[in-house]
Amino acid sequence: MKITAVKSLAIPEIKVIRYGRFADPRGFFAEHFRKSDFATRPELDFLAGVEFLQCNESQSQPGTIRGLHLQWNPCMGKLVRTLSGRMVDLVLDVRRGSPTYGKIVGYDMAAPPLAPDGEWIWVPPGFAHGNFFTELSHIEYFCSGEYNPACEAGISPFSKDLDWSLFDPGLKEEFDAVARGNPLISDKDRNGHSLSSWGLSAGSGQFLFQS
Repeated sequence: MKITAVKSLAIPEIKVIRYGRFADPRGFFAEHFRKSDFATRPELDFLAGVEFLQCNESQSQPGTIRGLHLQWNPCMGKLVRTLSGRMVDLVLDVRRGSPTYGKIVGYDMAAPPLAPDGEWIWVPPGFAHGNFFTELSHIEYFCSGEYNPACEAGISPFSKDLDWSLFDPGLKEEFDAVARGNPLISDKDRNGHSLSSWGLSAGSGQFLFQS
């Protein structure tokens, strides 16, 4: 991989990996994943030992909101990128004892056709994940655990007790505009846990902050 930057978001366990593309008059070529890089490069040490077992893709219409999803047994980390369109990723800390428990961050991941770089966002276990879309978008994500419907849960992105203080104000305005505009969201996601009801559930004990 031609890695050009690795950075942490306001919750430092959430990482963004930028990789270069090789462009010419025909278009571009990019190596967006190489297992040996993820295992051995010092700037990617947070991924050392992570094995990806499943890869998913989804397409979303403008005005779609997905999430916030989490899973245990097995816990699932996600490495996510936008293939086309624009995704704003949503990540909520659900680790008991974490100094950022209940706080949500967002990251704007547009994928212009001629962009010189692509990006991954790494969402490790212990975080609920979702996204919203302002245009027709296609995304993919590698998962470090296989899907287990018996051990999944969701926290509603409309829950009134989420802490948005770390969220970029401009992106929050966009989220609120989508939320007010009859968003495309599943009943399961809309009616997910509040943060407080999640904290009282048995599943919440599966995610503990490790200092």
